[in-house]
Amino acid sequence: MGAKTRAPPLLSWSCSVRSHIHQVSLRCTLVAYKQTRHEGLYDSSVVPLLLKACASFPFLHHVKILHAESIKAGSESDVILGTALLTSYGKCDAIRDARKLFDTMPARNIVAWNAMISEYLRKGDTGSASLLFEEMKGKNQVTWSQMIGGFARNGDIVTARRVFDEVPHEIKDVLIWTVMIHGYARIGEMEAAREVFELMPERNCYVWSSMLYGYCKKGNIAEAETVFNRVPARNLEIWNSMIAGYAQNGFGEKALQAFERMGAEGFKPDEFTVVSVLSACAQLGRLDVGKQIHHMIEHNGIAVNPFVLSGLVDMYAKCGDLVNATLVFEGFTERNIFCWNAMISGFAINGKCREVLEFFGRMEDSNIRPDGITFLTVLSACAHGGLVCEALEVISKMEGYEIEIGIKHYGCMVDLLGRAGRLKDAYDLILRMPLKPNDTVLGAMLGACRIHSDMNMAEQVMKLTHENSVTGANSHNVLLSNIYATSERWEKAERMRRIRVDGGSRKTPGCSSIIFSDFCGFK
Repeated sequence: MGAKTRAPPLLSWSCSVRSHIHQVSLRCTLVAYKQTRHEGLYDSSVVPLLLKACASFPFLHHVKILHAESIKAGSESDVILGTALLTSYGKCDAIRDARKLFDTMPARNIVAWNAMISEYLRKGDTGSASLLFEEMKGKNQVTWSQMIGGFARNGDIVTARRVFDEVPHEIKDVLIWTVMIHGYARIGEMEAAREVFELMPERNCYVWSSMLYGYCKKGNIAEAETVFNRVPARNLEIWNSMIAGYAQNGFGEKALQAFERMGAEGFKPDEFTVVSVLSACAQLGRLDVGKQIHHMIEHNGIAVNPFVLSGLVDMYAKCGDLVNATLVFEGFTERNIFCWNAMISGFAINGKCREVLEFFGRMEDSNIRPDGITFLTVLSACAHGGLVCEALEVISKMEGYEIEIGIKHYGCMVDLLGRAGRLKDAYDLILRMPLKPNDTVLGAMLGACRIHSDMNMAEQVMKLTHENSVTGANSHNVLLSNIYATSERWEKAERMRRIRVDGGSRKTPGCSSIIFSDFCGFK
């Protein structure tokens, strides 16, 4: 047999890079590039692919190296390469480098202009984007649509509409109409969205989905159903939008019914469908249906991404099946924050406080950082389990993760300290909070006063209720009346009852300005 013909090194290297990109192995792409760089191999056609890998992580250092090598190779006049470099700088948050490159490009096509404008809009710099937009010649549909979408995303819907109205009639295509409608829908301005929607000369599936999304986000399921029933030809995305809308607004039964109708019309579910249906099963406690969905996922080969995983874990946990919830969780290695939160929440709602702390520790040891929801779940579990020391240790970690302690976190701590009989510590915490105490916080404090029959503390809490004009003050009067009655202080109990009936007296609003400094100061 003759010797096999060996591919030239440059061709072999180029094929290796393209293969890794095709397999979405971006890190492997960079490794292949790094290993062969010292051999002096360079192929300008694959450099944009390498830049894509750099921007995905992002690796600004590698972007600059590729930029330097393109200059050495004499490729700086390549518009495609220049545009790829520009976009990569933008995604690496090096907007100044991107603009410097843009200004020095010997030739700039419409793609380069659009890329520079897009990066400004992505960073929220609508002023710089507008200046380039005004200077640009030969604007196309992409230019106009990204300006409209950019202003809408950055909270300036008025300017977005002005730009939309200025689009030349001959290039005002369905994409531009859809971007404007979605801009209204995402902020809940559905009357304006409907006005534009009804004027559209033609509609695509995306604009129908945007209308469904907007109404569902506002909780107006009736209008969403009206839009859904008007769709001339539904596709999977339309069905997914409607099912998700039902699930997100607590209409679990309707979500399952829509899922059944979707199947009857011949549509096969994807990962987006099953996430919504699993949420509906979790809401309804329908473990039987949830197990059928799990079997369908495995049987139909639906991609089990981290969102599907968290949906399965959440469904099993809320249906009380912690064994299967744990099996699903442990059987998947690519877990994101939602997967961990679903598992920790599952233990919490089933009263497994020690397991909550165990998995919280495992999460910290992984490469996933806990967020505010994680801490709220763990603190809530500690409150219900009476784990004061553990809760104080947990909340002390929030500063290290640079997570703001919110009113709900404070509420959990007040509830926990109150349940444990540490009423003075709980009251001092309320005074030190940098936030105004709300109805939930003060209600938890009064509930603790009732449990421990502390009349004096209850009266101090009621003063805070009136000073801060808490909306639930009337219900707190009822609670205080009951506390007095329990202690057989009938005269005060009757007075509180009369205040409740008569509506009480108005107080001047106020708030605490003392900053809470150290949770661990409680002993």
